[in-house]
Amino acid sequence: MAGLAPGRVARASASSTRVRVAVGGRAAYAFRHLPLSVATRLEFFRAEGADITWLDYADDAQALRAVQEGVADVGAMGFEQTLLAHDGRAAVRSLVLQARAPQLVLAVSVKALPQYRSPADLRRRTIGVCSLGSMAHAMACMALAQAGVPTDDVRFVPVGDGTQAMAALRSGQVQALCHADPVMSRLERRGEVRVVSDARSLAGAHALFGGTMPGSCLVAPVSFLQKRPVEAQALAYGVVHALKWLQTAAPADIVKTVPPDESMGERSLYLAALARVREAISPDGLMPEGGPETSLRALSALDPALAARRPDLTRTFTQEFARKAKQKFSA
Repeated sequence: MAGLAPGRVARASASSTRVRVAVGGRAAYAFRHLPLSVATRLEFFRAEGADITWLDYADDAQALRAVQEGVADVGAMGFEQTLLAHDGRAAVRSLVLQARAPQLVLAVSVKALPQYRSPADLRRRTIGVCSLGSMAHAMACMALAQAGVPTDDVRFVPVGDGTQAMAALRSGQVQALCHADPVMSRLERRGEVRVVSDARSLAGAHALFGGTMPGSCLVAPVSFLQKRPVEAQALAYGVVHALKWLQTAAPADIVKTVPPDESMGERSLYLAALARVREAISPDGLMPEGGPETSLRALSALDPALAARRPDLTRTFTQEFARKAKQKFSA
């Protein structure tokens, strides 16, 4: 995470507290964990006495499992994982939000569908998503439903991270793709895809999901929040400090701050993608009103039984740590 190899420690002072953070899908997303990258590179976590070991996982599901099984103390992942943690393992709560939109795009291949006019043209086609059951999967289902296309009329396949996703589209394995940047911006710039639904902006996400959709966040088991509130607060301080910095930082300064492996390998492409997602970055780390309800509606497109279980959404997040951080940094 943030230029650190898996398992490597971001060193702090001798009085620091150690925290293991499982990061989901860093390779597939350039911006979802941008606040973490900034907080690490500018040593905001260190300033709060947090000694962090970053553990990278291919996707959110694996990162969530690491937290639930005690391999990691805290997870960095999409908020929707708090709703999916209902299989008998430890429940988790969001303690600070990084993004207020999922930063995803649904697009079709220009090569495979040169005459594309509407989502109806996706019938009997294959759509690639980061992983089955992910928010990308849910977003594609919602976009199809809004257009009156039953999800049974299309096929979904997991395509993994950026390199694999682009290869799947270019080879014709999938005719459409729901994924994040850098994949989508790179394909879009090269004229290889046509955007169908864009949830990188607040307006786009609101139009699709019908409300503010929580994106990436830090989550932790209730036991961690209760027994180790000092560490939880240090993490919230670091993230909100980074969010505050990102509100006014020049794009060029952001590019210089993120590690090379997260800057998409092309400065102009990174800047263009950053401009699209920047407003989706949380201003203060707080869960927006109605956010958990919006997330539940989206996931219910994949699993109607989820809504039927009537999960207690107040138990999926806490504002305590983000509020203190917001006050400290006037975010």
